[in-house]
Amino acid sequence: MGATGMSHMLASFFDLDNMLIDMAGASRRDLSEAEIICDKIQVELRKECFHPYNICITDLRTSHWEEAIQETKDGAANRKLTEECHFLGKSTCLQLMTLAENIKVMLSELRKEARLLLLRNGDRQTQREKIEACACQSYFHTIGEKPAPSIFYYCCSLLKVQPGDCVTVSNTLETDVQGGLSAGLKAMVWINKNRTVPLKSSPVLHYMVSSVLELPALLQSIDRKVSMST
Repeated sequence: MGATGMSHMLASFFDLDNMLIDMAGASRRDLSEAEIICDKIQVELRKECFHPYNICITDLRTSHWEEAIQETKDGAANRKLTEECHFLGKSTCLQLMTLAENIKVMLSELRKEARLLLLRNGDRQTQREKIEACACQSYFHTIGEKPAPSIFYYCCSLLKVQPGDCVTVSNTLETDVQGGLSAGLKAMVWINKNRTVPLKSSPVLHYMVSSVLELPALLQSIDRKVSMST
């Protein structure tokens, strides 16, 4: 519009979002960067090797966020931001941790027939927070730590049972199943949700199922085999 035309205009109204600034594009970029950062965090968590004597778990995981943000945002990160990201991520994750109703029913029924032990590993604070968040402690007779064979012996003594009368159930071959084998437990059950093929170097498996909900029927089958052999 020319200058003469402008002389008749008293006001002009502008919309900021998606007119003066590309809000949609900025949002897409922000979400994309957030996804990249979260993906990086997941990678770090999967390969995490935590030693409590070297660094506290909060500092370790805050550093994961700091490195991921710096890599994604070209060095734009600060300690306060990364600490906020860590605590927000942790609190959100804990809020989402619940026992499904069918899992609760299964544990309640199994508890009537056998003594149940929950084995945990990793940072004690982190595992304690998970147990409290999903309110699962009441379903177990006791809680122990893994994976050394000694912990299986210790847990057997807590439950007042013999290793040969116990079954270990896990989704980790190299630690839980191997620990159970070394301790002489009656059976090792691997929960293989993704139906992956065990490596040749993996421990010898007794049983493999794709869901923990298959466990009651499997335990009944194991008991029948034991009864027939005695």
